Amino acid sequence: MLSRMEATKVRAMLARTPGLTADHVRALFAVTGDESSFDYPAHLLRGVGIPPAARAYLRAPDEAELVRDLRWIESSGARLVLCTDAAYPPMLAQTAGAPAVLFVLGSIEALHSPQLAIVGSRNPTAAGRKTAREFAAWFARSGLTITSGLAVGVDAASHEGALLVDGVTVAVFGTGLDAVYPIENAGLAARIRENGALVSEFPPRTEPSKRNFPRRNRIISGLSHGTLVVEATCRSGSLVTARCAGEQGREVFAIPGSIHSPLSRGCHKLIREGAKLVEAADDVLSELQIPLSGQRVMAARRHRGSSSPLDKEYEMLLDALGFEPATIDDLVGRTGLTGDSLASMLLILELEGCVAALPGGRYDRIPE
Repeated sequence: MLSRMEATKVRAMLARTPGLTADHVRALFAVTGDESSFDYPAHLLRGVGIPPAARAYLRAPDEAELVRDLRWIESSGARLVLCTDAAYPPMLAQTAGAPAVLFVLGSIEALHSPQLAIVGSRNPTAAGRKTAREFAAWFARSGLTITSGLAVGVDAASHEGALLVDGVTVAVFGTGLDAVYPIENAGLAARIRENGALVSEFPPRTEPSKRNFPRRNRIISGLSHGTLVVEATCRSGSLVTARCAGEQGREVFAIPGSIHSPLSRGCHKLIREGAKLVEAADDVLSELQIPLSGQRVMAARRHRGSSSPLDKEYEMLLDALGFEPATIDDLVGRTGLTGDSLASMLLILELEGCVAALPGGRYDRIPE
């Protein structure tokens, strides 16, 4: 029987093996019985369908890299979860091409909780950022774990929304867990580790690379019962996550927006292709039909409806603003109020989080 360090080394080796999936490892262990071998015969590897590049690495692994990996694993407290472990996320295990090994910092249990992925633009509008944060908080209060990719924008807002209500959230990296990318989210990552988990299939010292993020996205969707897209252009990586979700047999949801906004076009494309249109958080729960605590769901609904009403004059201004960016001159024509009055009211609404100031002297209404 292998010692703990030897078993960890085997897992680190499997994690570094190029092109190796959970299906390959299960087939290999079906023949060998377990992970107790460091030396797999070439004929055995060919016989169970291990790809050539993976066979070459398994026959001659990079020992120096593995030593460095083991040092980091020991110092960081990371756990390596093998696809044959009971601790491996069951939803992800059901997907084609699932990772052979996951690196995890934080709670393994978080990966077994019912999860909803929320993804979207790295450059959202103020309204999109608020929508992601508030939807994530609502779902977290209801008992769902919020899963995303730690990118700036909608991803970060989704994680923050869950943390705001002491909910559970999972961040999937497109790099190794030894360095946070993007670096400005390092503090957020530390909070996520305390209230959920940081996850990656990539070994330490894996640098950011465009080819890694589609692989990350399939893990985000694979861990989750469904994926909700909040603001996305037609070229957004969020659509890759949505496509992965569809291929994995998971639900895809999208929040519609203005026909004039490029950040709505990706969501509208998904809706045309069959994604569920979402106007309220309940739209998602009714489709997922996940058994959640009725008390928690009702509490989330009560909280969502508890905001205090604005004065009638401010409500009139918000109605005049609608959900299309407008200038003060536009609003003067719509309301009959003076420019000075409107400037003062808009400043107050901005401080209240109801309106966002945009470049060019325009203002945008933020959904409640």
